Amino acid sequence: MRLPVNYDSVGKNAVANPRLLASFDPRDSLYTLRLGSAHAQNRAENYTRQASLSRGITMKCMLTHLSRWATPTLSRAAHSGMRSSSTAVSYAKRDERVLSSEEVFSREERYGAHNYHPLPVALHRGEGIHVWDVEGRRYFDFLSAYSAVNQGHCHPKIVAALTEQAARLTLTSRAFYNDVLGEYEEYVTSLFRYNKVLPMNTGVEGGETACKLARKWAYSVKGVPQYQAKIIFAQGNFWGRTMAAISSSTDPSSYEGFGPFMPGFELVPYNDIPALEKALQDPNVAAFMVEPIQGEAGVVVPDAGYLSKVRELCTKYNVLFIADEVQTGLARTGRRLAVDHENVRPDLVVLGKALSGGVYPVSVVLCDDEVMLTIKPGEHGSTYGGNPLACRVAIAALQVMEEEKLAENAAKMGKILRAELNKLPKEIVTVVRGKGLLNAIIIKETKDYDAWRVCLRLRDNGLLAKPTHGHIIRLAPPLIIKEDEIRECAEIIQRTILSF
Repeated sequence: MRLPVNYDSVGKNAVANPRLLASFDPRDSLYTLRLGSAHAQNRAENYTRQASLSRGITMKCMLTHLSRWATPTLSRAAHSGMRSSSTAVSYAKRDERVLSSEEVFSREERYGAHNYHPLPVALHRGEGIHVWDVEGRRYFDFLSAYSAVNQGHCHPKIVAALTEQAARLTLTSRAFYNDVLGEYEEYVTSLFRYNKVLPMNTGVEGGETACKLARKWAYSVKGVPQYQAKIIFAQGNFWGRTMAAISSSTDPSSYEGFGPFMPGFELVPYNDIPALEKALQDPNVAAFMVEPIQGEAGVVVPDAGYLSKVRELCTKYNVLFIADEVQTGLARTGRRLAVDHENVRPDLVVLGKALSGGVYPVSVVLCDDEVMLTIKPGEHGSTYGGNPLACRVAIAALQVMEEEKLAENAAKMGKILRAELNKLPKEIVTVVRGKGLLNAIIIKETKDYDAWRVCLRLRDNGLLAKPTHGHIIRLAPPLIIKEDEIRECAEIIQRTILSF
């Protein structure tokens, strides 16, 4: 583990190499290494004048000092422990001038694909519930990377697990065994009470894996004629942007211009039990894949009892119930899984995002032997899936979820947030909805304001959120947030909306 840099020591080391300089950032309360800092240059020169032995330092010592200190450091403590925050490694041949926000925007626009429309803020570091931009402005994070950082930014336990394993063994592929995968598999299956787990990397890979498992089960167990299997999805679903994912989408921005689409996918309205039952009566249906709460659609919460009825119908018609818990799972809605609100057990569960606490892509599909063992060696896999680095990170992320009681905190803080947001005028905020800390407000658009302009002003007031589907703002802070912080954020949201 790298320790915080002692300024005086760095100053003395700068005697050996005047280009190795330290700068103090009063916002960070930590010392980081930079090249070309005028402040640190002055300190280094003072030490140079004072150190009579400096002339005898050899080039070897200079290189030793450089390699010793030109590393990332740990940041100051957050409310639940030390929050790790990496800083850029200094390179002798690289300009270390910090770019402005506008320069960050321009560089991405010039060199990157134009497949995103980010809120204009250029972030530099994160710690707990906060992020900072390149100019040093601090913000409350109310998106949490679409619920990937439930445990808070740069959680020290997760970062420590990452760095420790990264120094030992990162990747073997599945051509060989490694000594971490089995430990992870045992832990995650015990925690969620399934026989088997299939590790992947991203949430959409988890969804693809679940679809493959469902089709294979349909042919080898249910007896569906070859290549006639169907998978039912709910309208408004979102589980990624691969060809399979967009083939089940009802959002034109996802699918338009990318056909032809995957066959064997059909749609029913979300939260519509009669329509679902009608679809499931087809004997070729293999599975129904559904989000317990639709996140990207605008945090659409189904009626109480919907998931219980889904479970009942899937059992009745011998259809697999696939719960897409990539965004709703891992304590986000106030329970370990969102399906736990109705005490139902899906046949397959897809997890991702917060499974790594936001430090590495990790996803899984959980199910029992009857489904999982239909896939044989060579029929599915991933070079990176189940790598030791991912496994170690995921164990730590799940332990944090349990040890810090994030589900309980999400349930409590969510109630407070919704109660405060419901005080807003209904002629501006027409709906407040959600569970736990997955929430949304619907803005009544006028010529003076819409969800995008509200989010820009929220940014100006120190809180980051993002619109979805034009008039909806999703509000999902890290689950470590405390009551005084959630009330402060609610006040920012109220003040911002009332300022229009």
